[in-house]
Formats: sequence, structure tokens, C-alpha cells
Amino acid sequence: MNKGELVDAIAEKTGVTKKQADAVLTAALEAIIEAVADGDKVTLVGFGSFERRDRAAREGRNPKTNEKMQISATRVPGFSAGKAFKEKVADGFEPADVAA
Repeated sequence: MNKGELVDAIAEKTGVTKKQADAVLTAALEAIIEAVADGDKVTLVGFGSFERRDRAAREGRNPKTNEKMQISATRVPGFSAGKAFKEKVADGFEPADVAA
């Protein structure tokens, strides 16, 4: 599902126009991005949490040359799925469903 399809689904479920759904979705995503960038944690109960995570500097390898290289410390966005989200995804899962 891409953003356009998500906007369509939101418009259908809420009875608002696609333009209104797009505006609300865009505003919500921008608010989450800004909050996480500022170091805040955004928690949507049942869905999950967005937070900023710090990665320490580390040593890696260039896959082409196999030479050692230093990878700088950085900040990355992180997401942890909530309990209801995890349960919905796992609902009806059987270990035999996974291709070997």
C-alpha cells in the first residue's frame, strides 16, 4: 500500500474527501517526524512507538574490497510495534506458513 492508497482507505473509512484525508495524513506524518527529530518519543497506543535512536561509531568492512573502514556515529528513526499491531499481524499464523 502506498500513500495514495492509504489516503483512499482513510477517506472511505471516515467519510471525508480524499483531499481532506491527504491533508490530515500529511499533517500527522509531519508532526511525528518533527517530534522524533527533536528527540521526543511518539506513542500511538495499540499501533506503536516512534523514537530517535543513536548508533555508536563502529568498524565495518567495504563489501567490494573487504577493507576495514570506520562508520560514523549517527541518529536514526526507530519504530516498535504495539501489542495490538503485533497480535493482528500474527493472527492466524501457523509456523508451516513460512516457506523453508
